[in-house]
Amino acid sequence: MARRGLLVGTAATALTLGTVSFADAATGNDAPDRTRTVRGTLPTGSPDYVYLPVEVPRGVREIAVSYTYEKTPVPAGTPGNALDIGIFDERGTELGGRGFRGWSGGARSSFFVRADEATPGYIAGPVRAGTWNIALGAYTIAPEGLPYEVTITLRFGPTGSTPKPVYPPERAKGRGRAWYRGDCHLHSVHSDGKRTPAQIAAAARAAGLDFINSSEHNTYSAHSAWDGLWGDDLLILTGEEVTTRNGHVIALATDPGTFVDWRYRARDNRFGHYAKAVRRAGGLVVPAHPHATCIGCHWKFGFGEADAVEVWNGAYTPEDGIALAEWDNSLVAAVRTSKPWVPAMGNSDAHREPDKVGLPQTVVLADELSREAITAGIRAGHSYIAESSAVTLSFGASGGRGLHAGIGERLRVDGDDTPVTVRLEVTGAPGCTAHFVTDQGTLFTATLPESGTGTVQWRTTPVHAAYVRAEVRHPATVPGLPGAPAALTNPVFLEG
Repeated sequence: MARRGLLVGTAATALTLGTVSFADAATGNDAPDRTRTVRGTLPTGSPDYVYLPVEVPRGVREIAVSYTYEKTPVPAGTPGNALDIGIFDERGTELGGRGFRGWSGGARSSFFVRADEATPGYIAGPVRAGTWNIALGAYTIAPEGLPYEVTITLRFGPTGSTPKPVYPPERAKGRGRAWYRGDCHLHSVHSDGKRTPAQIAAAARAAGLDFINSSEHNTYSAHSAWDGLWGDDLLILTGEEVTTRNGHVIALATDPGTFVDWRYRARDNRFGHYAKAVRRAGGLVVPAHPHATCIGCHWKFGFGEADAVEVWNGAYTPEDGIALAEWDNSLVAAVRTSKPWVPAMGNSDAHREPDKVGLPQTVVLADELSREAITAGIRAGHSYIAESSAVTLSFGASGGRGLHAGIGERLRVDGDDTPVTVRLEVTGAPGCTAHFVTDQGTLFTATLPESGTGTVQWRTTPVHAAYVRAEVRHPATVPGLPGAPAALTNPVFLEG
């Protein structure tokens, strides 16, 4: 039986359609499957999220949902129709509430949830009686509107048992205090990626990584999908890419099973609340690809709540150049106001072949290969970004009475005119140049040996450079633009 989706209530950023009822459905283990189909059209200007309530009777072992929508042709430059989907159970759709049961965005046209299993992106568990809500997210709507059709099937029978989730351990063997390489922005089949968790783990090892972070769009279903894939050589952290309409943010290394809501915009003044929730769950708040040009990707929440910022996302593009420049400007502001600074990091955002896991990677100085030590190193800025495990750096400054400071640290000398020596050691960067960037811009450039292994030194003073960071870049391919980086460091601050 098909019915029309009718609007029965509105809110600032959501609306609710008429309830789908299965009141006439026979129940019990032998009851036949019951199906309802809802059709409707979302007009332009619809709220971000539309909820389709479904009354689920007792005795249901599985709820299955499929949907389609018309991709109406539109003129060049006009967004066409794109409709995301997810589901909330009988505990409700309240922001940050416990009712979340899964989200697949636009990656799937169907899904199911039952006690013992669920489609990737969704959370297995009992299908309890009550009002469930299918969440429709109209990412973009064509001028003619978005016609959609949603089909809900209930299957009856014994509920079955829900397996206890197995989560990755918080510590791997590691090498003691050392530099550890990681990629904290990755997607699998649990959101819009094509790789399985096993394929990602294999790719991470092949890329020479020591740690990765699970970061699916708006779901934590992958947190329990890594059983047997970690080891002494690979630490697996759990998180989420919180994908709002005003930008994406990596919730990095949160407690396994943590759900971070995404259903708000910058104007709703809710981001600070959820940033604090990420930290309460032991994680870091990392705005992702802040200048990406895809609809909804451009970061609009500011960086006041950020623990780090992703300035290099996948293969280096002009968008990353803008993010890097904006981050550098933030360092100048931090020096001027004596406020805390936000470290930079880089990740692959790999979804499928030919996306390279570990291009780029963040190399972190940590006391051990553990969740606590890695997040502490990222938060402190004791890290640099490299295009691959072939590239290694050592960077620091020394001066005064034998004092030394490394990446992310402060060198305090006796006066503003005290000479300071900045030293960069590089391996694995053939044909590249080294650049020292300060609050005044790039003040020193040197060509590395053709082998890609070399040492570069520069003398300055705190009055001349409030901070120094290093960039190792390939030759330029576009006249007037710098070459793509092979590596970037966080700064060393100089104080007289």
